[in-house]
Amino acid sequence: MIPALAPRRYGPVNWIGLWTLYRKEVRRFLAVGTQTVLAPMVTTLLFLAVFVLALGHSVELVGGVPYMEFLAPGLIMMAMTQNAFANASSSLMIAKIQGNIVDLLMPPLSALEITLGLAFGGLTRGIVVGVATAAGIWIFVPLHAAHPGALVFYGVMASLMLAQLGVIAGIYADKFDHMAAVTNFIITPLAFLSGTFYSTERLPEFGRLLAHLNPFFYMIDGFRFGMIGHADGSLLLGALALIGVNAALLIANYLSFQRGSRLKA
Repeated sequence: MIPALAPRRYGPVNWIGLWTLYRKEVRRFLAVGTQTVLAPMVTTLLFLAVFVLALGHSVELVGGVPYMEFLAPGLIMMAMTQNAFANASSSLMIAKIQGNIVDLLMPPLSALEITLGLAFGGLTRGIVVGVATAAGIWIFVPLHAAHPGALVFYGVMASLMLAQLGVIAGIYADKFDHMAAVTNFIITPLAFLSGTFYSTERLPEFGRLLAHLNPFFYMIDGFRFGMIGHADGSLLLGALALIGVNAALLIANYLSFQRGSRLKA
């Protein structure tokens, strides 16, 4: 006897759907690994080469370590976060332009599950790029893990934060020019002014205050502490700031998918 058809019950969380969306996001960037993983690693190594050629061995110790060891964590973090943002934002942007955004909205996935699937996909790309970039830098600069717990925490939270920012950008952008504007006028300036290339302890008091208002400062400072054991700011404040920003972005993304803002029109 053939059982009667009935709607499938997924429970409070559609784990199968969430896992499927996550795997789709990961496979999407791994399919073009030369562009999504190798290219960011090469770009970061070029940044490192420019600083080596420009400064040579003329820079003294920074934070108790040679300048290149101080610089490396910031470069790795920049590669991780920019690619986490790019993965989440491009996924939504391409779906909207190609007109297949319905394939994301129609399955039995809640707004929270869609948000987490896209964000975790971006997080994974950020981590993969970070590991690849660290491996490339390690050939030229000795890298350490002074505090592995801090290294993992700040790496994950920072990549997740930029992935969620990428989701928001992908929802509200209408074309790739808008995505480029977010990268060029928000992400890149905040990253460059966060202490990536210098210690904020060398800034005047007002400059340090501005730096400490920048959430990018805390993700780079905490990640650098995990690698070399030096931090310019409060690690506790940095952890709370990243948790708070991630929570706020999660709520914003959830509400956007719940309302279908700029997606169901």
